Amino acid sequence: MSTKWLRILRHRWWDDADTRRLIGPEALKRLEARVQESEKRHSGEIRLCIEGGLPWRYLWRDATARERALAMFGKLQVWDTEDNNGVLIYLLLVEHRIEIVADRGVARRVPQAEWDRIVQQMSQALREGRSEEALNAAVDAVTALLVQHFPVVEGAHNVDELANRPHMV
Repeated sequence: MSTKWLRILRHRWWDDADTRRLIGPEALKRLEARVQESEKRHSGEIRLCIEGGLPWRYLWRDATARERALAMFGKLQVWDTEDNNGVLIYLLLVEHRIEIVADRGVARRVPQAEWDRIVQQMSQALREGRSEEALNAAVDAVTALLVQHFPVVEGAHNVDELANRPHMV
């Protein structure tokens, strides 16, 4: 059997029950609260997206987790923040992959190597099945960068533009 078909089978074998078992309702509440607390410290927006396996159309054309993360960045409107300072943290559970997609306002200030470093640091926890821990670490690392580059301006109204609850696909 080809590696493409093995990949397809692995992704299709994974279902919503597996995703919800690894990231249950209590974990979702904790992640939502962590994002909400983070966004009080900077003017950026963090959006979490957790997906068990890729959809058929992505698997059929042998798309990567990065391609799916870019699509979800658009679908979840992370690009549509007023200051272009949204960041998507995308987790593909079946492949133990985290992808970080930053809007152009953030990307101008934070080099890709910094995002790659954050993802690399999360890899071990993902391989060991500690998905919530990996996401917490990713939120904390992204928060530190947003605090540095997009601090809350005293007296300014800090609007929460995107949902804080993780998007489960």
